[in-house]
Amino acid sequence: MLAHNQNSPEAGIRLAVDVGGTFTDTVLLVGAQRYTSKVLTTPTAPENGVIQGVQDILASAGLTLAQVDLFILGTTLATNALIERKGARTALITTAGFRDLVEIGWEDRFAQYDIFLDKPAPLVPRYLRFGVPERVDGRGQTLLALDDDAVAALVPQLEAQGVESVAVTFLHSYVDPAHEQRVRAILGELAPHLWVSLSSDVCPEIREYERLSTTSANAYVQPLVAGYLKRLRDRVVALGLRSPLFLMTSGGAITNIEAGIAQPVRLVESGPAGGAILSRRVAEQAGIGRALSFDMGGTTAKICFIDDYQPQITRSFEFGRMHRHLKGSGLPIRIPVIEMVEIGAGGGSIARIDALGRVQVGPDSAGSDPGPASYGLGGSAATVTDANCVLGLLDPQRFAVGKVALQPALARQALGTDIALGLGTTPEFAALAVTEIVTENMANAARVHATELGKAVEDYTLIAFGGAAPLHAAALARRLGIRRVIVPQSAGVGSALGFLWAPIAYQAVRSYYQRLDAFDAAAVNAVLDQLVANARDIVGQAAPGQALGEQRLAYMRYAGQGHEIPVPLDACALDAQDALALGEEFERAYAALYGRTLPGNPVEIISWSVNVSTAPPPIARTREAETAAGGVASSGQRALFDGELGVGRDVPVFERGALMHGAVVQGPALVVEDETTTVVPAGFVFSLDSGGHLVLEATPLAKATTDETTLAEAAQ
Repeated sequence: MLAHNQNSPEAGIRLAVDVGGTFTDTVLLVGAQRYTSKVLTTPTAPENGVIQGVQDILASAGLTLAQVDLFILGTTLATNALIERKGARTALITTAGFRDLVEIGWEDRFAQYDIFLDKPAPLVPRYLRFGVPERVDGRGQTLLALDDDAVAALVPQLEAQGVESVAVTFLHSYVDPAHEQRVRAILGELAPHLWVSLSSDVCPEIREYERLSTTSANAYVQPLVAGYLKRLRDRVVALGLRSPLFLMTSGGAITNIEAGIAQPVRLVESGPAGGAILSRRVAEQAGIGRALSFDMGGTTAKICFIDDYQPQITRSFEFGRMHRHLKGSGLPIRIPVIEMVEIGAGGGSIARIDALGRVQVGPDSAGSDPGPASYGLGGSAATVTDANCVLGLLDPQRFAVGKVALQPALARQALGTDIALGLGTTPEFAALAVTEIVTENMANAARVHATELGKAVEDYTLIAFGGAAPLHAAALARRLGIRRVIVPQSAGVGSALGFLWAPIAYQAVRSYYQRLDAFDAAAVNAVLDQLVANARDIVGQAAPGQALGEQRLAYMRYAGQGHEIPVPLDACALDAQDALALGEEFERAYAALYGRTLPGNPVEIISWSVNVSTAPPPIARTREAETAAGGVASSGQRALFDGELGVGRDVPVFERGALMHGAVVQGPALVVEDETTTVVPAGFVFSLDSGGHLVLEATPLAKATTDETTLAEAAQ
C-alpha cells in the first residue's frame, strides 16, 4: 500500500472528502485521472453523506474502497456544533474561586459605548462550573495540593446533571499538569463513561481565559465528533478500506483519526484550511507571490491572503461572534489555524427585506435541509442560489453534478414573495439586488481584512473555488480593483482537492517563561525535546518511514508587553550563548513588523513551538496561454438577465472541458463544468493555462454591445 506517501508522484489512488454545511464534496485521484462528486450533506448523520459520495465516485471510476491508498476527511461538524450550540452537556472543573472567569473574559467590552451590548453565552452554564481546592504558581510550585475528595464529591453532581463531557482547567497547569492529570484519573475510576479534556493537553499555554475557552470547546464537541468519526471509521472499514483514515486540521495539515478524537477542536476550520492549501499550490504553479484565496460554498464565504506561497497562520481565532466584524465579540479558541475571514455568504444564504426596506443577505443559511427554494425539497426562503437561478446563470439540470434538479419557477416565486414584493419590482431585478448585495458583503469583508493586515488588496490575484465562487469571482474582483482571477481545475470541490496536497504534520506548543538575561538552556532543551517527541510520535504514526522536516519557533516580546511575535529557532540543542543570537533575531523580526526596536528593554520568551511535517509535494510551474492560434466554438447560448437593459441577453456558453490551452476568448460568456459555472462579464477575457486553470484577465472596458453577431464573433 502507498497510503502514507501521498506526496510522491506514484502515490496511488487518493480520496478526499469535504463535509460542508450544504454539500459533501468528494475528489478521487487515480494517477493523472481525476473524478469528482457532490452530494447533499446529511446533517443529522454526516457519515451517510460521506459514504454516499464515496460510493458514487468509486462506482464512476470502477474501483472499490479496498483499492484506495489514501483517505482524507475534512468536516464542519465541530464548527456547526459550536456555532449552533448543539454539542454535549459539558461541565467545567477549575481552581476554586475562578469558575466565573468564563464570563469575565478579558474584562473589557468589545463595543465600549453600546449599552445594549450582548456577549456570547458561555458553552458551560454557571451551574455546571465547579471549583476545587488546588493552586500552582506561575513557576510550577505547588501552593495548595489538589483535594482529591473534593473532586470525587463532584461525581454524583455530574451524574445527576446528565453531564457527558468535562473540561479541566487549573491555573498554571501549562507549567505543571499533575493536578489536572490526577482529576482525569479520579474521574476515570469513578465515572469512566465521561469524556475528559485537560487544558494541559489541549492548550498548554499562558492566558487562562483563552486556555479555558479552548478546553471547554474541545470538551463540548468531543462526544459528538468522536462518535461521528468512530462510526465513519467502522463503516469504511466494513466497506473494505485498508489504509488509515486521516483528518484535515485547521492549520492546514493532516493528522490521524486518534489525534482528531482526542482534540477535535483542532478540526474546527478544517474545510476552509483545505481551500487555502489548494490556493497555495495554484499560486506556486502559476508563480503568483500574492494571492487572495476566495472560497464560496453553500453556507459561507472564506477569504485568505497568501504571500510568498504561504497562507498566514495564527494561533487563535473566535467563533460565534455576536457582531461579525467586531473582534472580541466571540469566544476565543487558541489552536494553529490558517488566518482567514469567514462570513455568512454562500449559495444557501437567505435574503430578506429588513425594517428599513433594504435587501439583506445572510448570515443564516438554508443549508441542505430544506435548502434553497429552487431545490424543491421544502425550502421556501429566497437564497443566493435562487437569485442566480432566476438570472439564468445556472443550468437547472446540471447543478451539483446533476444531483439536484433546480426548479426555476420555485426560485422565481421565492424571490417575488420575499424580495420583489417589498421593493416593488420584478423577481429578476430582485435577484440582481441579492447578488449585488452578497458580492458587496464579500468585498467589504475582504477590504476590512486587508486593512487589518496592512495589505493592498488590488495587488493580489484572486483564486476562486467552491461551488458558488466562480459565479461571483469576476464581480468581486472588479469591486476590489483586482485584475486577474484564476479558477482552478475542479474548483467546485476545491477544498477537498486541497486536502490531497497538504502535508502530514503536527504542531506542539507549550508556554515556558524565560528571560534572555537569565537563560536556562538545559531547561529549554528539555521542553523542546518533549515537544519534538510528541509531534514526531503523532506524525510518525501517520507517515511511517517518511522523511520529516522540523520547524521550531520561540514566541518572544519585550518585558511588559502583552503580545508576542514568532522567532525561528535552529533545529538543534541550544546553549547559553544562543541567548544573544535569539535577542538579535527577535529585534530583526520586531523591526520588520513595527519599524523600530526598544533598545535596552529586556526580552522574554513566553512559549515554544515545534512543527513536524512531511515534505511538501513537488510543484510544476504552469505556462500562461499564448494569444493564439485558432478560436474555440461555444456549445450554445443562454439568456442571462441584463440589469441595464431589463431584458434577457444571449451570451455564449463554453464547456470547460473543450477549451484548449492557447485559446483566448472575450466575455461576456459562461464557462460551464459539472461542479460549477464561471461567469465572465464584459471587460474580461479568459483562457486556460498549461495547468488547466481558467484565467480571467480584466481589460479596458470596450463599448458595450448587445448585437448577437458581435457576441458570436467574440466567441470564435
